[in-house]
Amino acid sequence: MITRSVPTAEGMHAFGLSLAAELRAGDLLVLDGPLGAGKTTFTRGLGEGLGIRGTVTSPTFVLARTHPSVVGGPALVHVDAYRLSDPMELDDLDIDYAHSVVVVEWGAGMLDGVSESWLELRLQRPMGAGDEQSGAESETESEADEPRTVTIAGFGPRWAGTEYAGTEYAGIPDAEPGAEPGAEPSA
Repeated sequence: MITRSVPTAEGMHAFGLSLAAELRAGDLLVLDGPLGAGKTTFTRGLGEGLGIRGTVTSPTFVLARTHPSVVGGPALVHVDAYRLSDPMELDDLDIDYAHSVVVVEWGAGMLDGVSESWLELRLQRPMGAGDEQSGAESETESEADEPRTVTIAGFGPRWAGTEYAGTEYAGIPDAEPGAEPGAEPSA
């Protein structure tokens, strides 16, 4: 498990771009964080790194959007589970997990049994940052250029033995920028 401070929206995009080089078909990423934390910006960078067709936008009203690869790699399936009430609704989307890189925003607790391995990314931003007027991630979140903290924990055989290997992700207290993984926040 690692924790990283990402100072700007451009940095969040670049982080997605760099993580794409480590991904392959069948990889599942679960993104967790408040509105405006950078989930869609991260996914845009990831899509660019995977060489997908089109621009990644929040799939809030379509729930899932598939972006095919233009370089012979896996497609990117971008899912927004915010409006789903239970995991069965996610299953109804008939997502091709085996042949795609799948990113699920707001997916915590919705993916039990979907894959034996996954990455969870917890994105945090300063309190009071951004606009929280809708359930959708802002398409203009880059305007709120504030540092974010990203904690990445990998689970299952795919991530065992990597820097991302994690064991107790759900119990991690909110990390401060630059804090070591598992460090208690200061008072």
